[in-house]
Amino acid sequence: MESGFATTPFGRRPMTLALVKANKASRQVPEGAVVEKWQVYRWLCEGKSIVGVGDRALAVLSGLLTFYPDDQISEENGLMVFPSNAQLSLRAHGMADSTLRRNLAELVSCGLIIRRDSANGKRFARKGQGGAVVEAFGFSLAPLLTRAAEFQQAADQVRADARALRLMRERITLHRRDIHKLIDAGVEEDVPGDWGAIWRRFRAIVDAIPRRAGLSELEGIVRELVDLRDAVDKLLESFTNTKNPSGNESQNERQQSDSNTDSTFVFEPAFERSRAEVEPQSTMAAQPKGYPIGLVLRACPEIADYAANGIGNWRELMITAAQVRGYLGVSPSAYEEACHVMGQEVAAIVIACILQRAQNINSAGGYLRVLTEKARAGEFSVGPMLMAALKANGVVAKRTG
Repeated sequence: MESGFATTPFGRRPMTLALVKANKASRQVPEGAVVEKWQVYRWLCEGKSIVGVGDRALAVLSGLLTFYPDDQISEENGLMVFPSNAQLSLRAHGMADSTLRRNLAELVSCGLIIRRDSANGKRFARKGQGGAVVEAFGFSLAPLLTRAAEFQQAADQVRADARALRLMRERITLHRRDIHKLIDAGVEEDVPGDWGAIWRRFRAIVDAIPRRAGLSELEGIVRELVDLRDAVDKLLESFTNTKNPSGNESQNERQQSDSNTDSTFVFEPAFERSRAEVEPQSTMAAQPKGYPIGLVLRACPEIADYAANGIGNWRELMITAAQVRGYLGVSPSAYEEACHVMGQEVAAIVIACILQRAQNINSAGGYLRVLTEKARAGEFSVGPMLMAALKANGVVAKRTG
């Protein structure tokens, strides 16, 4: 049985009012209270962020619990354990003595155990007639019994928060997928609107998502994505409502609009999809001399985010570039002309470089036309453009070939 008096710490450790309060609380064990020791330990492991205890301290607590002879902690079974530091270190996977002492102190400060020191600081039990323990000095596990409901609530709260975080991330994933595909549909169907600005806004929201975000941060991101989704839906709905359903020809025609005069992206008439998008030519098997695909991807890594299964060869790069040109606001005619003058491989590299610097380019379509005219006059080489992208990304590479 335990002494009814609060014992002060042995040695230089001071007595505090918090220890007095903890000692008093440990003596107020409800009659008949019982808790399974490993269940309360699991609650503590789950709710450790709320309780404020560290992993190493919990490892020491696990070692202490192995010295408790019964599976259930109760006043009837006794509440004291009294292993030496050497024994406890073995149960704590060989923890160093200084580390062990520090984590024992953490368990005491967190109110998970109570230290009851003997006159000489040793831990032992004094037995009476029949071998029953009448007095013990060591560590009391009473807080695990009196605070069990608190620890269970902490574990439940952590599980609920984790579930809410998982559901919020799932919502973000669904919104990202929907917005991406709706923008694709708007661009491919030539729906009037500043799709370049919408795409930049979408990428700005997505790129701002922290790797380790809390629930409140993700809620703000979801609100932004919902607002953007509503804007995209309105554009598409307005377009479908204004289409003339009276004839088959009018249903199949692609419509253009230049009503948004403030747009910095130029959408030119696209009577048919570019041959560079629909039917890659045999030159796709080749590569621009001296520029391996790996070097292009190191210089312009963002384009790989738009490929369904990654980019592993020139054909996949050019197919992806043909898709990305729509997001950038480059018309099919401008891209087809660039492919004709520069070659499909070089045009794909140029699109990748433009995407990498999209925030600094007002009109990607106009910029590509300027480069195409320079290439026609023999005044443009993709090498310096690619090397500049490498330098901007902090990559040092040697040209091969």
